[in-house]
Amino acid sequence: MCVALLTYADLSTRLDISREAARSLARRRGWPRSRSDDGKALVSVDLSELRYTPRPRRRRQAGQVDAPIAGIEPVEIDASMAEIEAIKIEAFKAEIARLEAVAAGYRAVFEREHERADRLAAELLQAAAETKAANAWAARLEDEVAALRTGRQAGGSVAGQAAHRLGRLAASIVQADRAASR
Repeated sequence: MCVALLTYADLSTRLDISREAARSLARRRGWPRSRSDDGKALVSVDLSELRYTPRPRRRRQAGQVDAPIAGIEPVEIDASMAEIEAIKIEAFKAEIARLEAVAAGYRAVFEREHERADRLAAELLQAAAETKAANAWAARLEDEVAALRTGRQAGGSVAGQAAHRLGRLAASIVQADRAASR
């Protein structure tokens, strides 16, 4: 068992493959890796077990057309360039139709959300108007309570008790109104 520490460049020249292929091979086979002093990656390789034959590269034939657009499977065609262009055009038309369907779906969502925003804006305006009316009513009640309190300080006993009860009632209404508006 002869173990050697090789860089990816050394491994690629020994196996007659590219540097990236050597790196990928070391990772696939799980060979231990480390760093050298100069920062290059070193791979521990058992030279007695190092047998690697790269797969032969496949050449594309003249009649083979790959069309991975819109779910069309690759087909082998002995055809002219015009027929190839017609196939590509059909694939692009199918992709355009799919994108138009997606855009229509997004448009429907936009319209629905636009209507919802309009409804919410109307509800907000209504709530603002109701709040303004409630605040005006509360201010009027506060003015009445203040008037009753000043009359109580100057007034008699029966009228003063009625005014006092009315003042408490008005104060509780104002507190309830303020609590409801928060």
